[in-house]
Amino acid sequence: MCDYSLHLVASRPAKVGDKLVSTDFARSITRGFSALGEPDVAVCLLPGTEIAFEQEVLYDRAFSLFGKARVEHKVARFRQVNMDDPHVHHDALEFPGGQIVMVTRLLPGQQATVLQLPASAHDHDHGKDAEQATPARVRAFEPITR
Repeated sequence: MCDYSLHLVASRPAKVGDKLVSTDFARSITRGFSALGEPDVAVCLLPGTEIAFEQEVLYDRAFSLFGKARVEHKVARFRQVNMDDPHVHHDALEFPGGQIVMVTRLLPGQQATVLQLPASAHDHDHGKDAEQATPARVRAFEPITR
């Protein structure tokens, strides 16, 4: 997803293999990801998307008095937090140690690669309800006859 404050920025969905860079968007009050070479287009991640940074991740601490901080891990899973409050940022990265960093706090210029997109809800449809929703010829891979 793209955070609520990126609604005025052109966007596109992430693809596996995308080379991303953390970006301050000119028409927004927040940071997000853009593709390398496309600084004016936000790349939107779905919850569950996994990315790998080229280097340890740097971010601004909650209070600027404490300066910058570093995450020891280079791999993260995108998720959304605070969804019950529509007036705050939701986009976050969860690291293997359980640490969560808001995307808006990432220092600009950090590069990452999209490793994996989340499985779609359809991929998880199992059981009788899913079977009934699928035509028999598709379910059994039968040829279509007229």
